[in-house]
Amino acid sequence: MKMEVFMNKTGYYKLLTNYEGSRTMHKQYKRFLLASGIVLILMALNGTATAGTVSQDVTNARQETQIWTTYALSPYLRANDLKVSVDNGKATLTGTVEEEANKELAKEIALGVNGIKEVDNQIVVHSDFVPAKRTAVRSYGEVIDDATITAAVKSKLLWSKNTDGLATNVDTKFGRVTLLGTADSAAARERAESLARNTRGVVSVDNKIAIDSTQQNIVDSAKSSMDKAGQNVSDSWITTKVKYTFLYSSNVAGSDITVSTTNGDVTLKGKLSSGAERALAIELAQNVRGVKNVNAKDLTF
Repeated sequence: MKMEVFMNKTGYYKLLTNYEGSRTMHKQYKRFLLASGIVLILMALNGTATAGTVSQDVTNARQETQIWTTYALSPYLRANDLKVSVDNGKATLTGTVEEEANKELAKEIALGVNGIKEVDNQIVVHSDFVPAKRTAVRSYGEVIDDATITAAVKSKLLWSKNTDGLATNVDTKFGRVTLLGTADSAAARERAESLARNTRGVVSVDNKIAIDSTQQNIVDSAKSSMDKAGQNVSDSWITTKVKYTFLYSSNVAGSDITVSTTNGDVTLKGKLSSGAERALAIELAQNVRGVKNVNAKDLTF
């Protein structure tokens, strides 16, 4: 009996000991969970801060690229080797230009970028500043200029009703246009060159178009088909192409001319600087496919 009591007491003490140990372990586990929770919260907060930092860095880089690209495309700024740094909505500009107007232009471009709230314009103005000499490798801006010229020339040739039968490749480098391909007549060849020369940004035209009279029958057939199709050219299409032709042309102030079309008859209104500019505007309008007549009595100079 004593042995049983002893054993019972021993078992009780063991049970009590196990219980106390369990309580201790439970407390330690709770502390562990609490500590782990705190660590996880801190990690989450740190992760959020890191993500925010990365997001801001991406925004800064995007804004820097947008400003620099606009500088590269501007003929007034591209040669000045300007540098841009953006930090949380503040753009810092450095470099050298030859005129105060160019410095102001650089600032206004930066302020025009979405998210830029402040500009620290450290650009230096030196009237005797000489931009870097042009190299054989075109700059980003020059590549874009040449691509724009090529697209404009191709579009004008495509819209023209006087360049049917023309199979032409247009290549532009530093504003110098090269025309390659074939034409069915000397008149079409000369017309293509004239359209290219009167395109904004063109410095010179090297006309290498060959005359291939053997394709005359094919050309006549194509013209007949296009004449039939021309009857269905919409007035809105004609108006748009005439406006674009003026816009692409270097010797016509297209923004000063109002264009409207009714049943293929084009009306031009506005005031230009000279009789030569007026005559060229009328000629360019007449050249667009689908145009039947051009009324320019209200186009003055």
